[in-house]
Amino acid sequence: MPNARLYRVILPVPDISRAAAFWSEVLDTPGERVSPGRHYFDCGGTILACYDPQADGDDVGPGWRHHPSQYVYFAVDNLEAVAGRLNGAGADYVTPIQLMPWGERMLYAVDPFGTPISFVDSETLFTGEAKK
Repeated sequence: MPNARLYRVILPVPDISRAAAFWSEVLDTPGERVSPGRHYFDCGGTILACYDPQADGDDVGPGWRHHPSQYVYFAVDNLEAVAGRLNGAGADYVTPIQLMPWGERMLYAVDPFGTPISFVDSETLFTGEAKK
């Protein structure tokens, strides 16, 4: 399907208000509450959808679990500023900025709900193309 594009990523959260506050500070935008349990952030055409099923009246079922290596990656223009906002917003863990063997400058973090996240300097994105 050559015309497919990723347009939304659901990020399960246990507290929609706290998640909206955290991501508003980290992404430096207020986002938009679209239902009692959903808060959307436009990330360059892809929506980060924070979703609290209980606040929306949905069944939680067995619950949501992220694998420790299941990161959501964001490309940003000012990695240092994001690192500061992550710390200020209450991220549970933020690594130092690193240069990876494939050429990306990036950091890893964990949001207040235990979700692994990563931010990459937009000038160093690696998309799988061979470097020349």
